Amino acid sequence: MTGTAPLARLTRTPVSVLLVDDHELVRAGLRAAFERAGDFRVVGEAATVADAREKVATLRPSVVVLDVNLPDGSGIEATRELRRRFPNLGIVILTMYSGDKQLFGALESSASAFVSKDAPAGDVITATRHAATAPNAFAAADLAAAMRRRLAPSGPQLSRREREVLDLLAEGLGVAQIARRLYISESTAKTHVSKLYEKLQANNRAQALMAGMRLGLIGAGTGMGAGAAADRRYGA
Repeated sequence: MTGTAPLARLTRTPVSVLLVDDHELVRAGLRAAFERAGDFRVVGEAATVADAREKVATLRPSVVVLDVNLPDGSGIEATRELRRRFPNLGIVILTMYSGDKQLFGALESSASAFVSKDAPAGDVITATRHAATAPNAFAAADLAAAMRRRLAPSGPQLSRREREVLDLLAEGLGVAQIARRLYISESTAKTHVSKLYEKLQANNRAQALMAGMRLGLIGAGTGMGAGAAADRRYGA
């Protein structure tokens, strides 16, 4: 049993990889990392989208590792094209800019994996192994956190009371009227209005109503005339 694992490793067919990056030093570093890993064979290199397109067709690698920014086009667009032409090709996207926009661009282009160039070489190796075995399943180190950020509500989060106060401001009510309507003290009403202005980054009622309409919190045109007049009457 002790001798079977090394033998299996030696006889395993290496994963063929095409490296696509316009920086020769980056390609050299990647090549060295794959050679150290032992279960890969770099079958070619390319520096442009056009060259990559041609070499994928002729060399038929199992995985393409490509930069997101290339001299003649986007690695994201190249990924879409390669996925259409070669459905089972593993595609690992590398980028210097590893923000959510780039990550979701890679996901939506049907890449197999997304890795930052700042990541350790081992992460590229792991992503390439994944791409070779599951080319149509996306993997990225920050995917779960990016999904949470995308699904999180955007814009200021108003409490139920603050939403009520905003609606009443839109009706043209002043602080005293809001206090009576909500059965709270005027000082409490002023506090709610102040917190609302702070969240909406507004200095007065008109700005708060404009921000509310822009964010879809109130309907366009709701109470604007009355609100402006109430500003003068009640100082809200």
